[in-house]
Amino acid sequence: MDKTLEKLAPSKRIAATTIFETFKILKASGGQLSGKQIVDKIRNTIEFTDWEKGSYEKTGKVRWETILHFYSIDCIKAGFLRKNKGIWYLTEEGEKAITLGPVKLLETASKLYRHWAADNRDNKTKPNDIEEVIELEKNKTQTQKANLDLLEEQAIGGILDYIKSKNAYEFQDMVAALLRAMNYHTPFISPKGKDGGLDIVAYNDPLGATSPRLKVQVKHRPDASVPVEDIRSLTGLLNKDGDIGLFVTSGYFTSESERSARESHRHIKLLDIDNFIALWQEFYSKLTDDDKNMLPLHPIYFLGSNE
Repeated sequence: MDKTLEKLAPSKRIAATTIFETFKILKASGGQLSGKQIVDKIRNTIEFTDWEKGSYEKTGKVRWETILHFYSIDCIKAGFLRKNKGIWYLTEEGEKAITLGPVKLLETASKLYRHWAADNRDNKTKPNDIEEVIELEKNKTQTQKANLDLLEEQAIGGILDYIKSKNAYEFQDMVAALLRAMNYHTPFISPKGKDGGLDIVAYNDPLGATSPRLKVQVKHRPDASVPVEDIRSLTGLLNKDGDIGLFVTSGYFTSESERSARESHRHIKLLDIDNFIALWQEFYSKLTDDDKNMLPLHPIYFLGSNE
């Protein structure tokens, strides 16, 4: 173990180790990943002690996971991380901070957090040790925010696992259902077999007389990124004025694929799994009952945070 890590209190040592590993995982994954995926990767990467894997008596939450979420808020206030709907994003500043190493990275994030707190909380700063927060609840706002992040990530993780369990045609049907909820008509949904490169055709009106007309490719690849060749193939199918290409994946796109879509002479929209879930949530109330059953959701409201 790094000697600088050995000198830290147990909770700070967990924080430094897991935060640093999180940054490395995010960088290797293109800068974004769901909180659940990060936790799963860390669980398979770091060998935790029984104490670290244990749960807090009052909350029942795993100690190292709680500490990771708690200190991730320092990183957000420091500008190293962003979170949105259960997805963690590594900023440019965060990527640079990896060079600091585990201990210095945590110290820098905590220092920047304290500066933020002094400016925004009437000089109230966060306790130095998470044990004070968990056991004595001296910082309820901070703990509440960390708990909300954890719950949101668990919810998104459940949705991701559900989508991953579906086959390619079931995911394709979900995409068509979402388009219908967005007021598109879907006269063509590819049956099993050859589809000429298109999985769905969607119109603004029943006859397809008005633009835009969507030509959609759907790839059910939850554990892979869509290569640029697939984007170029879709571009070649947009041969009419008013055609827009939509590529939907249950995974993500490579940076080259994203650049190809941006620079294409045709309008190409890419929808990765994070955006798909966000739109499904947004338009869920407009789905038919049958379409809702493809990916059923149950909203629950928790007390939020003012931060």
